[in-house]
Amino acid sequence: MHTSVSTRRTFFAVLSAFLLLADAQAAVKDGRYLYVVCPGIRNYLEFGRAGILVYDIDNGHKLVKRIATPASGEEKPDNIKGVCACAATQRLYFTTTKKLYCVDLLSEKTLWETAPPNGTDRMSITPDGKIVYVPSFEKDTWNVIDAASGRLITSIETKSGAHNTVVSRDGSRMYLGGLKSPLLFVADTKTHEIVQKVGPFSGAIRPFTVNSKRTRAYICVNDCLGFEIGDLATSQKLHRVEVQGFGRGPVKRHGCPSHGIGLTPDEKEVWVVDAFNQKVHVFDNTVEPPKQRESISVREEPGWVTFSLDGKLGYPSTGEVIDTATKKILTALADEMDRPVLSEKMVEIQWRGGEPIATGDQFGVGRAGQ
Repeated sequence: MHTSVSTRRTFFAVLSAFLLLADAQAAVKDGRYLYVVCPGIRNYLEFGRAGILVYDIDNGHKLVKRIATPASGEEKPDNIKGVCACAATQRLYFTTTKKLYCVDLLSEKTLWETAPPNGTDRMSITPDGKIVYVPSFEKDTWNVIDAASGRLITSIETKSGAHNTVVSRDGSRMYLGGLKSPLLFVADTKTHEIVQKVGPFSGAIRPFTVNSKRTRAYICVNDCLGFEIGDLATSQKLHRVEVQGFGRGPVKRHGCPSHGIGLTPDEKEVWVVDAFNQKVHVFDNTVEPPKQRESISVREEPGWVTFSLDGKLGYPSTGEVIDTATKKILTALADEMDRPVLSEKMVEIQWRGGEPIATGDQFGVGRAGQ
């Protein structure tokens, strides 16, 4: 009896999955790894099932392990809403719609979980790893959490439909964007008080990012295929930059044409997603306002984009790995069974001497001059 090609492929896929799981507790070797938390597209398990998938960036983004957590072990795993990490404290954090989880990167054990008031959404951590700002789940407040213990320090009320949180590279400011306000709120991370309101923009604020000098915010807003730019020095809206040459239509998720934006680390380009056309549009950010240059096709509707620390790779939420110089797709993330992995929640972590030494961010924050 002859074994079919498909049967052999299935056998080797299952064997590979078994070996991967058997090696799950093996120490991470020195190098660069992409940590992808799933389910990272709503609660859709078909896009990577549940857990933290670890990919070897320098080995063709090969999947090297899957880390289980209490969240992934639930009968019906909840949406993953955000991820961040800190090399100094050797910890990774992620949120669902209800809880914040803390994972030790060395042992890969979940150290604690906490359920702050009114749920949880996409958070951000100060560079020193001491404070996590966690938005309530589209409610009125951000909860300020002690990153070591999970203890609630205080809450900041904006009544803006708390949703996305970006920390400045110097750690002095937290930018708070909500689904119910055209204003970007800015908090001082020492006093945990609102010190600035930027805008108004033309619609409610969706994903956004900031440059390293804290002078510009690049913001997706409702009903815009493209983005708007805010001046963080004057608190005024500067520009509306719309994608040209592409039509608009219904989208599967998020309810807005562009839900995802990032700066390349050198800040020379702005990448913004286009769900309806399944594209990532690239803008030249060396001129003001940024000028549209080219578009990259992806395999599903993108809802996010971020970059490797060295700026050479772009990571849309559709799972492709894009060469930022050539704009060519190098590979695409897959699970143990070679099925596509899609997630809006991913972060790079670099290891040396058996310890994490650097971490990226989920927001595509600018790093020019740093």
